[in-house]
Amino acid sequence: MLHIVLHRPEIPQNSGNIGRMVAITRSRLHLIHPLGYTITDAKLRRAGMDYWHSLDLRHHDDFAAFQKSPDGPTPGRLWLLTTKAKKCLWDAEFADGDGLMFGSESCGVPDAVAAAVPEAFHIKIPQFDEALRSLNLSTAAGIAAYEALRQIRRAGSR
Repeated sequence: MLHIVLHRPEIPQNSGNIGRMVAITRSRLHLIHPLGYTITDAKLRRAGMDYWHSLDLRHHDDFAAFQKSPDGPTPGRLWLLTTKAKKCLWDAEFADGDGLMFGSESCGVPDAVAAAVPEAFHIKIPQFDEALRSLNLSTAAGIAAYEALRQIRRAGSR
């Protein structure tokens, strides 16, 4: 199973779109609070459409609660997607049970949260125009999730 972890997401349409992708891929979505919207937000439900009821969803009060949760990624296998990383997504070796963590749309994850993830697990999606800031959160989550799932499925067929 792949875990998609959103640390304090702010835009309901992004979370709804990610939720839809998570449901389709049979992954698990973790929402680390506080959220920038209410979970009943119409925009969240519209983006997630009728997939929201099929979603494997876990809520966590904060990052510390997420770390203690038995429903999270395999211990030691949480990848932080950040534009500040030196390592590229394509150089990561994903495994079943891994988690992909994304920060909020406006500021990523706090330094303390980034420090809790070993530097070897900080990765970025390649950008071909470094003058631009970053991809949309739901786009980044889709790219990273499907690369991880591609690797996990390939490893399972060996």
